[in-house]
Amino acid sequence: MSEREQMQEQKMPVVAVVLAAGFGTRFDENNPKQLVSVGDKPIVCWSIEAFERNDRVSDIIVVVNERVSNMVNMLIDETGYTKVRAVIPGGSERVDSTRAALDLLKQAGIPDGAKILIHDSVRPFVEQQSIDGCIDSLDQFNAATVAYASTDTILLTEDLGERKVVRSVPDRTNAFRAQTPQAFRFGTITKAYELATADPDFHPTDDTRVVVDYLPNEPVAIVAGSETNLKITTQADMPIAENIARSLDPEHAKQEAKASMHAVFAEAFSQMHKH
Repeated sequence: MSEREQMQEQKMPVVAVVLAAGFGTRFDENNPKQLVSVGDKPIVCWSIEAFERNDRVSDIIVVVNERVSNMVNMLIDETGYTKVRAVIPGGSERVDSTRAALDLLKQAGIPDGAKILIHDSVRPFVEQQSIDGCIDSLDQFNAATVAYASTDTILLTEDLGERKVVRSVPDRTNAFRAQTPQAFRFGTITKAYELATADPDFHPTDDTRVVVDYLPNEPVAIVAGSETNLKITTQADMPIAENIARSLDPEHAKQEAKASMHAVFAEAFSQMHKH
């Protein structure tokens, strides 16, 4: 890459699209999970802040359900996020929300070479190294996704009457659990969506699938995810999320370490007086 190309690349926008439009009926239909607090902070704020504090992310677009739009706007105003450029309504499905963000960016004249990171707001604990990994991967590839190596054997199934039966068992070394963000050059993801829109059977559940299905010759790089990059789906996920939030609080971690050390010494002292 020439010096001029390097300078142009450095000026390319890096846009984070935070998807917060899901209704979350599996969580609590009367309590939108994006606004539920974990570690005394709304879930959507955790996700926005992950990109807000990354020096390489230039802009943030938040896509919301109209039901929570006013509250999300209020939270953004109160916290003073400087990179949030727009809060826009999403659609009934995840892909509709992605398309809404892509349409906005296209109207704004964003270049095809811009780096777009699409993230589920209900993954509040995405690590900075995963965000950086996505940005770096787009220097070599046009698409990348954060994923976590599966420690379980994955079973691919098919229907046999009313039962699911195993069709195949892929090699576990090649099995990963998809996470977010999922990252793309703007021209790549918009081309994939244009092709997908013409397909009446288009119903993917994430953006990587759109590229894999409609641009099959476009490799998608794997970026290392983490066990803590949890997707909060049901109420059962909340205790795990709270534990992760506590572990990310430096003061709380310090207090826990002190308590643990105190317990160790107390046990040792007790054992010493028994002998």
